[in-house]
Amino acid sequence: MDAKHPAIHVQLSGENGNVFNIIAIVSNALKRAGEVKAAKDFRSRAMAAKSYDEVLRLCIETVDVS
Repeated sequence: MDAKHPAIHVQLSGENGNVFNIIAIVSNALKRAGEVKAAKDFRSRAMAAKSYDEVLRLCIETVDVS
């Protein structure tokens, strides 16, 4: 599976695993890269997710995650 924004790297391992923190990390990385619309779309989709695993899959689909 290729990320939509593979040049944007986020490290989630070792971070607070709270789902809202994970959403913020990815959203902020997108904004810092100038992808404001992508950040908004990501947040909307992540907040509508039905599970923690769905949010993680969305992160992996959106940016390069380690």
